[in-house]
Amino acid sequence: MDSTPMDKPADYRHTIELRPSWQTRALNALLRLSARRRVSQESDVAVLRRAYEEIDARYFQVAREVLRTPVDCGGVPAEWVTLPESRHERVILYLHGGSFAFRFPNAHAALVSRLCRRLGARALIPDYRLAPEYPFPAAPDDCHRAYRALIAQGLDPRNIVLAGDSAGGNLALVTLQRVRAAGEALPSCAVLLSPALDCTMTSPSMADYDGLDPVLQLRTLLVLRRCYVQSPQQYIDPEVSPLFADFRGFPPLFLQAGSSEMLRDEAVRAADKAHAAGVDVELEIWPEVPHTFQVAAFLPEATSAIDHIARFVGRRTGWGDAGA
Repeated sequence: MDSTPMDKPADYRHTIELRPSWQTRALNALLRLSARRRVSQESDVAVLRRAYEEIDARYFQVAREVLRTPVDCGGVPAEWVTLPESRHERVILYLHGGSFAFRFPNAHAALVSRLCRRLGARALIPDYRLAPEYPFPAAPDDCHRAYRALIAQGLDPRNIVLAGDSAGGNLALVTLQRVRAAGEALPSCAVLLSPALDCTMTSPSMADYDGLDPVLQLRTLLVLRRCYVQSPQQYIDPEVSPLFADFRGFPPLFLQAGSSEMLRDEAVRAADKAHAAGVDVELEIWPEVPHTFQVAAFLPEATSAIDHIARFVGRRTGWGDAGA
């Protein structure tokens, strides 16, 4: 057995004691056969982006009752996601994943709509600028601008939940840094799903599960890192790798990751650092689920994970009927 940061027990860490569902096992097998696509140079990104957008349009559907409204949010194009039960004052600012280079509009709108349904909230998904056309700091600039626009609309930050998956989890933590540094009011809490937080890629799970992770592979991540960050000297910049940030004063954090995904230990290390800084933090490790498994609505684990998110958020926001 490899020695990893997961060896140390802690009360804020929770390993979900479930056998992987047959749906998860089948999805992992399918992903290993079809989903991982190698990117060997920056010119491949545009081609892969088109392929992903076709997959997103073909295989991900949003429920009919979900209303998707394009808006300009502080100069950043964005989309409001609302349901009939959404309460205007409750807002999820959701920063989508995609290695800073890709977007999955239907997949993320569908995921966010399920969160909104459980929380009685509406959600804003900024369409931040993508690499390599717009490298760092374009994406965090856009995300901070979108948060400021919400505050300028008169929304109570205590009724704003910041959330993101993968690269979006990175951008969520960077946005918290920027909000805190600017002396602005912080959101009530943040939810990070399989966050990509360390551009140095030195966590043990990055090496341990390369070739085993059904979604990610190191060779592709290295190319995408070069697309997003122009200089290796920036890899330890906390705005590029928020794992190296000062976590003191952050709002409550909730993290979920898979037990055998390459980014697992980035979530573990972030939870450890947050706890050491006195932050209210919870981490869940789910057995053998793929990267950002919450997007796959047919997985029993995804449904349970969203229930857990709703409970955490409901308790930290004071949304009394959320997470019931």
